[in-house]
Amino acid sequence: MDLRKLKKLIDLVEESGISELELTEDGEKVRISRNFTAAAPVQHFSPMHQYAAAPLVPPVATAPSATEPTPAVEEDGHVVKSPMVGTFYRSPSPDAKAFAEVGDTVAAGDTLCIIEAMKLLNEIEADKAGVIKKILVDNGQAVEYGEPLFIIG
Repeated sequence: MDLRKLKKLIDLVEESGISELELTEDGEKVRISRNFTAAAPVQHFSPMHQYAAAPLVPPVATAPSATEPTPAVEEDGHVVKSPMVGTFYRSPSPDAKAFAEVGDTVAAGDTLCIIEAMKLLNEIEADKAGVIKKILVDNGQAVEYGEPLFIIG
């Protein structure tokens, strides 16, 4: 096979990002493969500090057990929790009126806020009728699954 053709094939493999190319032409077989192995982290020790070195694998965080207390909400009332991870918004747009304010009376099914998750806007509705006693999250704040958002009394 022609050397110029081989060079073009090698360039093609490099530019395309493919890991391997195999070509058979006129009874000749050529295989070009890239090596993607990542270098393993190397840890160097000096004799004086070998016992103080950090472990290569960080400890795995464990989920809180059922026996650990969850942070309690200070006020009495029904707590509306986030059903998902995302960004909390009190209104449908930055210049629009908020869906709910402290002191507002809401019915079950009324929209309280929006949580944006993966570019989707999800309306969060009241699951109980009552008066908004407290809003626990700031506008634009990231929220976690199960995080308290509102207290309805």
